[in-house]
Amino acid sequence: MTKLFADCLKEIFEYLENDKVSLYSCLLVNRLWCEVSVRILWRDVFGENIQKYNSSCYDTLISCLPNESKEILSKNGIIISTPNTKLPMFNYAGFCKVISTFVVYYRVEKFLKNRSSKDLNLCNKNNVHILTQEIFKLYMKQIPSLEDLRVSRYRNLSMVPFLSCSEAKDCLKNLSILYCVSNIYSGFFYHLSQICHNIHSLIMDFDSYMTSGLMDLISAQKNLKYLKINHISVLKDIIIPNNNNTITKLEYYNLVNVDTSLSFISKFTNLEELSLKFKYMFTLDFRPLQYINFPQLRIFKIQNINSNYEVLINFLEINGNNLKEFHLNNSDSNGDNDDSLNLAIAKYCLNLRNLTTGFKSNELKTLKFILNSCQYLESIKTWCIDDRNLVEKVLLYTIAKFSHENLYKIIILTHKFSPKSLLPSQLESFFKKWKNRTSQNSLYLVMPNIKNDNRENIRKNKKIIEKYTNLGVIKKFKLNEGNIIPDVIFYDRDISDLSD
Repeated sequence: MTKLFADCLKEIFEYLENDKVSLYSCLLVNRLWCEVSVRILWRDVFGENIQKYNSSCYDTLISCLPNESKEILSKNGIIISTPNTKLPMFNYAGFCKVISTFVVYYRVEKFLKNRSSKDLNLCNKNNVHILTQEIFKLYMKQIPSLEDLRVSRYRNLSMVPFLSCSEAKDCLKNLSILYCVSNIYSGFFYHLSQICHNIHSLIMDFDSYMTSGLMDLISAQKNLKYLKINHISVLKDIIIPNNNNTITKLEYYNLVNVDTSLSFISKFTNLEELSLKFKYMFTLDFRPLQYINFPQLRIFKIQNINSNYEVLINFLEINGNNLKEFHLNNSDSNGDNDDSLNLAIAKYCLNLRNLTTGFKSNELKTLKFILNSCQYLESIKTWCIDDRNLVEKVLLYTIAKFSHENLYKIIILTHKFSPKSLLPSQLESFFKKWKNRTSQNSLYLVMPNIKNDNRENIRKNKKIIEKYTNLGVIKKFKLNEGNIIPDVIFYDRDISDLSD
């Protein structure tokens, strides 16, 4: 019975994985709750938010160091006293499933700074390196199977060679997620390639060069599914080994103002999801991909592409029929009134479920064409930035009148300086129109939150929303803050991941 109750608690506490405050409260209820919740809390207890430093957690981790490590610290003049002199209740380090080298270095430095005084300067480069080394040794020895490793440099400190620990092979052999920077010394990646063969998610920040060790690591993977490349330097060409048939999701983010050939993407013939993001509106050489057939491709996202859409249209002609999602940020079209790309969506992407695109003020017929052609469409996301775009009332009325019954999610973004939102009469007219549809799905609606709007209009709109929520017409209503930036358009989880 106790085991059954513990299993039930574990299932419940899993939903609190990202709520550290609630998990900490669960520790204090009784021993059983403590035993169950502590494993989830310490899975990624420190997280990536380095500003939220939890000194008590690091006190606890330091207290877990074996006597051998404490002797090494003492010999180097690092005398550390922790508030709790008792032996730890649990093997906390062994519960960790996520390690970030950057976070470990940062927290060690912070820990030593907090314990430094005028007479004793514990926080120097040598002490940070020594204590970090003992922390990594503890992790390698105590963690039975690490899941997620994030490797990056911290300041100008040299990397602790934690892979040389004899226990590292067992700790890392089942590693499934790896984030790394390409300019880590080559031997690190080569050593890791001898240990890890089952990484399924690899995220790389490409700097000035790509080491041969990193190539060895990629080649050694047997079941790599997800590859994300952040291009953060002037690297011109990206070379990927030929074991690409297992990769189903590729994200390529070019964060510098330099053209890079996309020809390497043509090797990933089994892609199901492709995301391309560019920092500036420079000329994108999409030509190497325009005639490539990706028979498994279901999700395609592209951001910051110039207004020459011909090559992208060629790509959709070949791959559009298989797409379930197409997300395009063409909000910066330099006033161009060419609607050829949206027309191509209506012509070639007939099986879409989710669509993100913008509609200019002269594209009302194009919007109707898409709504009529894409009969499986469930979600549409668009924006109203200025007078170049269709206004909200026209968008909503057209969607309510011409969309098929499958569509039930509407997401409208706008600029934070937009002058006003819908008038109450316009909003109510839309809901009445929606209420008379044959669809069995209640509406998910995301609209701009215009803070400088007329207060009386805001009050009336709230009442209208409450009314149609009570009638069951609206299932979920959300206001966004109206900051139309590329990351919001595609990657704001609060907006794009609306779920049942």
